[in-house]
Amino acid sequence: MYAVEVRDHIMIAHSFKGELFGPAQKLHGATFVVDVAFFREELTSDAVVVDIGRAHDALKATLGPLNYNNLDDLPQFKGKQTTTEYLSKYIFDAMADAARSGRLGPGSEGITRIRVQLHESHVARAWFEGPV
Repeated sequence: MYAVEVRDHIMIAHSFKGELFGPAQKLHGATFVVDVAFFREELTSDAVVVDIGRAHDALKATLGPLNYNNLDDLPQFKGKQTTTEYLSKYIFDAMADAARSGRLGPGSEGITRIRVQLHESHVARAWFEGPV
């Protein structure tokens, strides 16, 4: 299995509902380092997994509307708990759509899996991984 990974980061604010979240029920900030890995069985005819530049552009386009925003105020997250786990799936869906639609360049249809990891700190991270 071959893989290529791109990285970016976002700074967000949000809050959670429910006693499970303790003080995180109050508005607080988070900075996430976001890693997206693209997997495929065989390399393309150009000997790559994916066009790294296009993959990074797709990640930036996905993260841009979230960066420096309070997620509680964004319509796509209305009524949602924007946990690290939830956000990893949200980003996965956008990146999988980019792969399926060809926005990652020629050969992107051969990507079989994507993993999105959000690093919350140096001691905690969450991810979602699934087939494209």
